[in-house]
Amino acid sequence: MAAPTEEINSILVQQISNFGSAVETREVGSVVQVGDGIARVYGLGNVGALELVEFTKQHVMGIALNLEEESVGVMVVGPYTDIEEGDEVRRTGRIASVPVGPELIGRVVNPLGEPLDGKGPLPSSMPTRPVEVIAPRVVLRSPVNTPVQTGIKAVDAMIPIGRGQRELIIGDRQTGKTAVALDTIINQRGGDLICIYVAVGQKASSIAEVVNILEQEGAMEHTIVVAVSAQDPAPLWYLAPFAGCAMGEYFMWEGKDALIVYDDLSKHAWAYRQISLLLRRPAGREAYPGDVFYLHSRLLERAAKLSDEYGSGSLTALPIIETQANDVSAYIPTNVISITDGQIYLEPDLFYAGVRPALNVGISVSRVGSSAQTRAMKQVAAKMKLELAAFRELAAFAQFASDLDRTTRAQLERGLRSQEVLKQPQFEPFSLAKEVTIIYALTNGYLDDVELDKVRTWENEFHRFMETAHPEIGETIMKDKTLSDETINALKTAIDEFKQQVVL
Repeated sequence: MAAPTEEINSILVQQISNFGSAVETREVGSVVQVGDGIARVYGLGNVGALELVEFTKQHVMGIALNLEEESVGVMVVGPYTDIEEGDEVRRTGRIASVPVGPELIGRVVNPLGEPLDGKGPLPSSMPTRPVEVIAPRVVLRSPVNTPVQTGIKAVDAMIPIGRGQRELIIGDRQTGKTAVALDTIINQRGGDLICIYVAVGQKASSIAEVVNILEQEGAMEHTIVVAVSAQDPAPLWYLAPFAGCAMGEYFMWEGKDALIVYDDLSKHAWAYRQISLLLRRPAGREAYPGDVFYLHSRLLERAAKLSDEYGSGSLTALPIIETQANDVSAYIPTNVISITDGQIYLEPDLFYAGVRPALNVGISVSRVGSSAQTRAMKQVAAKMKLELAAFRELAAFAQFASDLDRTTRAQLERGLRSQEVLKQPQFEPFSLAKEVTIIYALTNGYLDDVELDKVRTWENEFHRFMETAHPEIGETIMKDKTLSDETINALKTAIDEFKQQVVL
């Protein structure tokens, strides 16, 4: 009987000597309370701010926002209706991030980088960037001096936008804010500017319409759309602008130029207010939390023009803010106005009067000024903004006057013609050559004898004439970006020739 016992002993000794236990530690917590996209979790003592956590049963991700003594306030990014009290929550050790790279161009994705366009999954090998990073420091930046050509005559002539600038588009609902942004994106066809359109809390049908327009105009070839519809939970609304910004920053640090449109930051602020109130953060003015200014400043400060040592890339931001009943002095509009480098103010009264884009020249401003304009545009449009602002004020007084002196009448007539020339149909951006030639004709008095109701027809015929009879003038302007004496003389001759031929 001794042999089997020895055999058993040797087997046991062998097993003990070979025994090795792989110890795996995981920090898990449990849901204490859940509702409206916010979960309060107990037991995640070492979780970091903005760290991703996973609700293991539902495979839904969340982002830790409130780090309190007893619990952690988690923003659920995804469907939260199946999450129940007592469910397990696990730390991932990763900061909230999104996939970035050229593979996103032409795609429609949600703020987590998941495709919504039915064109198949994104490559799994794509790099990622944190959604929240500190904005580039002053020493990394260079002055804004390269224009973003919007193709909108009124903007390029009077409120120029530069690469690396933050220009606010502000106005009441249905005044053409999105149209200005879309025209700018469409005008980048064949250029080197990569565009990102972030739709926050819009109707799904409106987002589909925007994507459809961009596809029809051939603009999706250089555009990424980050979409969150009105039916999505508030955490996704909150995340969308930051996710889009991270995608744009990738191109900026690669030495390329990118443009991002946030449509719109009013809804973003609403979502942040909702999340903050659910997290029991103290409410301030208009029930917004105290850090709502910091929410938008840390987002918009990430737009920059990098210096040559860092690749000279740029990220230009066009945030959109919706006002209520023309109230530019409300909380969120004033916040964003103070953060940005100027604003394009669209006025309902002008819009309904048929002046589209409905630009209020008096309130609209670009704090970068003419340094973000091409020299050719600077030469022809220098006096235009001042003249048009003066005309609007003069027109308001002139309606009460019975007789006007010759100078005042001439100023009013020129202003009315300027207003007509600056009208522009939607989704028809103009090339630099077209803008420069028509503004030159306007500011040098060539339209003063054209009847007001025939100005638009005169302009259309003039562009057709220039393209067929004198295409070399347009080509020279596009190539040189300036008006030399020879070009000006050729342009004068061409306009005189056109005026002799045209019969309206």
